[in-house]
Amino acid sequence: MKKQIICMKWGDLYGADYVNRLYAMVKKNISGDFRFVCLTDNNNGLYNEIECYDCPTIDLPMPKALQGWRKLTLYRSSQYFFGLEGTWLYLDLDVVINGSLDPFFEYMPQKNFIVMQNWTQPGKGIGNTSVYRFKVGADEYLYDNLLKNQDEILKEYRNSQTYISKNVKELVFWPDEWCVLFKTHCVPSWPQRFWKEPILPKNALVVAFPGDPNPHDAVKGIWPVKKPYKRLYKYIKPATWIQKIWDEAEARLKDEQKS
Repeated sequence: MKKQIICMKWGDLYGADYVNRLYAMVKKNISGDFRFVCLTDNNNGLYNEIECYDCPTIDLPMPKALQGWRKLTLYRSSQYFFGLEGTWLYLDLDVVINGSLDPFFEYMPQKNFIVMQNWTQPGKGIGNTSVYRFKVGADEYLYDNLLKNQDEILKEYRNSQTYISKNVKELVFWPDEWCVLFKTHCVPSWPQRFWKEPILPKNALVVAFPGDPNPHDAVKGIWPVKKPYKRLYKYIKPATWIQKIWDEAEARLKDEQKS
């Protein structure tokens, strides 16, 4: 299977540094040739090696149009999708890659859609679309159905990944240990988180950071909260291994760019 990776960047929550770091981590943790595409509304500052296209929009009411629902544009057929074809591994910008990505292309190659388990709702048949593999056009009905029945769908489903999980023709999950959730698998239980640093699970290939904290906060030991009382349990020490992974990937990339 051809190794193709795609990500999306819109708005200003994540800067060019997040895309560049993701590219560096991918390059460090993949063998052979690969293609890296970013769909974005602003490609300023991105490495030249990153292939960029305009970030597709979706005809939904605000603010839904700028939320995760926008990812549904990835399910359109090639003629609406910049001519991109074949199977792709989608990665959110805020994931941290800790191991080889090769298994994500080798695992069950006959399947059209494979996603990480949503560890905030384990066992409920819901995926977390921070890390998933899809075949262009294979599940276009998900996009078409959303636009056709958006009032009912947006009322029934709280977010896009629940809608996808409950309506995709075949839902397959990655092996549990491959993709972990920072808040669930890395942060020590209370009250140990007051003196223990977040851990990096031994066999984790990718760490996902949906919601808060983002990696740039977690690396500093910051868990943003709006209500002061939540600081009693939403406390973390700096996850120093995040910076180490970033630094090693970027250092290796810069060495290769010089040679």
